[in-house]
Amino acid sequence: MSIWHKKDLILKDLEYLGKDNIGDHLGIQFSELGNDYIKATMPVDQRTRQPLGLLHGGASLVLAETLGSIGAAMVIDPANASCLGQEINANHIRGVREGLVTGIARPIHMGARSHVWEIKIYDEAEKLVCISRITIAILPKK
Repeated sequence: MSIWHKKDLILKDLEYLGKDNIGDHLGIQFSELGNDYIKATMPVDQRTRQPLGLLHGGASLVLAETLGSIGAAMVIDPANASCLGQEINANHIRGVREGLVTGIARPIHMGARSHVWEIKIYDEAEKLVCISRITIAILPKK
C-alpha cells in the first residue's frame, strides 16, 4: 500500500521540484518512486567534489535532505499542512571519486507533527557511501 497522499503519484509529478534550485545545480535526478520510498541520483563531478577529489559530505547531505524533504511533502496533505526540515545528520562510510551515487529515502516514523526519514546513499557498485537521517516538522496550516 502506498504512503503517498496523492494515490496516483508518479515520478513525473516530482520533476518540477528538482528545477531551479540546489538539486538542479548539483545534477540531482529523481529516478524511482516506490510505494514507500523515493530514489534519486547525483553525479560525482566538479560540482559535488571536495578539494581532495572525493564526494563532498555536504553534497551527500543535499541529496539526503532533498529526498527526505520531498518524501515528507508527498505524504502530507498540502491543503492542511506544510513540512520543514528540522535536523539532519550523516555518517560518511566510503569515499567516491567519480560516477553516480544513488540515494534511497524511506520513512522511519510518520507522525502528525513530525516525520523521520532514513536516507542511504550508494555508489555504482552498490556499496554504502553515506547513511543519513532527517527529522521533518509537520506544520499545520492556519
